[in-house]
Amino acid sequence: MPMSEPYAVVGATGGQGGAVVDALLERGREVRALVRRSSSRSEALRLRGVDIAVADITDRAAIASAVDGCAGVFAMTTPFEDGPEAEIAQGAALVGAFGDSGVPHVVFSSVADADKSTGVPHFETKAVTEALLRESSVSYTIVGPTYFYDNLLGGLDGIRHGRLDLPLPVDTPLQQLSRRDLGRFVALVFDDPDRFAGARVDLASDDPSPRRMAEVLGGVLGTQVHAHSSDADAIASPDMRAMFRFLTDTGYDANIGELRRLYPEVGWQSFAEWAAELA
Repeated sequence: MPMSEPYAVVGATGGQGGAVVDALLERGREVRALVRRSSSRSEALRLRGVDIAVADITDRAAIASAVDGCAGVFAMTTPFEDGPEAEIAQGAALVGAFGDSGVPHVVFSSVADADKSTGVPHFETKAVTEALLRESSVSYTIVGPTYFYDNLLGGLDGIRHGRLDLPLPVDTPLQQLSRRDLGRFVALVFDDPDRFAGARVDLASDDPSPRRMAEVLGGVLGTQVHAHSSDADAIASPDMRAMFRFLTDTGYDANIGELRRLYPEVGWQSFAEWAAELA
C-alpha cells in the first residue's frame, strides 16, 4: 500500500481522535483530520503535517468525499452535545458514507459492553451504529473503550486538595484505559486490518479501585488523597447516572490479561504510569 494514502480520523481535535493521530504520526503515516470547523486545534494539527478536511459528521456526502482515497478511517460518535437521537444520526451518516466511498477499513470507537444490552443510553446508541456496520459492506473493527484515565482531570483541583470523588464504592475495581493505548491499538489494527476484520475488542489498560487510585495520586502529588464514594443518584445526567449504576452493579469485563498477552506492542500504561505524568 503506498505510504501516500492517508488515514482519516474523525474527531481528530478531541481526546480519542487526537490519540489516534499521535499514534499514526509516530508510525510515519499520513493523516487526514476530519473536523467540523477550522479552529486553533485543527491549525495545530496542520502544523504537524496533518491534512485538514472540514466536514460535518451528519453530512453523508461530505464525509464520503473527505475519506475518498484514504487507506482507513477511525470514527466515533457522541451523544453529549445534541443527544442520543443525534448520535444515531451521526452513526447512520458515517456508515453510509464509508459504504459510498469504498474505504478499505474502518475502526469504530464504541464503548465497552455496548453489545451487552446494559440500558445505559450512550451504550445503546453506539450499539445501533455497531449493528449498522455489521449489516453494511464495510470492512470494520469495533473497539470498546472502558473508562478513560483522563476523565479524572476534571476533578483534579479536588484531588490536589486531598479528595477523589467518584460515584462508585471505594473498593470496586474500575477498568480504565489510557488514551495513548487506544491510539496505539487503533494503529495496530490499521497495520494489519485483515487480522482484525469483523472483530469487536473491549479495551482496558488497568483496573484500580478508587481507593487504590487515591493512594497512587497521593504518592504522585505528595499529599494524602482519600477516595470518597459520591451518590450516583445525585448526578444530573440520566445517562451518566445509568452508567455509574452499571459500573457499580456489573462493571466492564474487558480481558486485561489477554490484551497484554496478545498485543504487547501497545504497552498498556498502568494507572500508576499515567498518574506519574501529573507530577
